[in-house]
Amino acid sequence: MKRASIVSGPIDPAALIAEVQATQFGATSVFLGTVRDTNDGRSVRSIDYTAYTAMAESEMADILGEAATQFNVTAIVVEHRVGPLALGEVSIAVVSAHAHRAPAIECTGFVVDEIKKRVPIWKLEHYIDGGRHWVEPTQPEGAISP
Repeated sequence: MKRASIVSGPIDPAALIAEVQATQFGATSVFLGTVRDTNDGRSVRSIDYTAYTAMAESEMADILGEAATQFNVTAIVVEHRVGPLALGEVSIAVVSAHAHRAPAIECTGFVVDEIKKRVPIWKLEHYIDGGRHWVEPTQPEGAISP
């Protein structure tokens, strides 16, 4: 079971976990990306995510196929939210299940990293001071924006 979706409403992590649960799996790995209150030293008010949906879902499906092959994981679900998100809201959820923890955890990390590198999803940060900035999606975490 592999599924990758761009969604416009809130992500329900419990529903995604339920989607991959089965008695043959002894490990479920969950990653939730949430909107944080600062980036590059600036106070963030909210974020707007935009995607080229058809291409984003296709690329995410390719990533899930690669992950399934590389980590022998057959149960992977990804949802990435678009539209306006407030602080603390979930922007992305990746859930992988496997008989053992290492493949589930490694698969989840691989999927998150590849989505950040390859999927056409952009974020516009809105700051407390009234400014806003498009964030480069492939920029490493913690790097300073140009």
